[in-house]
Amino acid sequence: MQNFKNLDVWRKSHELTLKVYESTSQFPREEMYGLTSQIRRACASIPTNIAEGSGRETPADFARFLQIAVGSTSETEYLILLAHELKYITAAQYTELMGATVQVKRMLIALLKRIRTRSNQPPTTKSQ
Repeated sequence: MQNFKNLDVWRKSHELTLKVYESTSQFPREEMYGLTSQIRRACASIPTNIAEGSGRETPADFARFLQIAVGSTSETEYLILLAHELKYITAAQYTELMGATVQVKRMLIALLKRIRTRSNQPPTTKSQ
């Protein structure tokens, strides 16, 4: 178990979630229970799954939650694209949000690979 707040990927995904909340606050009111809610939930799912997974006992459990977080980044990517094409966010907002989302996704994949690599290594033995 580790403190999720110490993970760079958690901090970046939390910052992304705050940016998404800020950007979606200007969406049309009729989207409150549609796109606004969906993009916020997808994005918030990223740091949520990192936090939940970090509290699990085994690396395999943590990896499973990181994989779910990767899926949530893909969902967030699409919803940001949709919001941009519907003209709910500006080109500058799109570039910022998409860049941050892709960065988080890359960080998650790198962390996932490290965890899986470490999990597949045989335990080391200390000789005295």
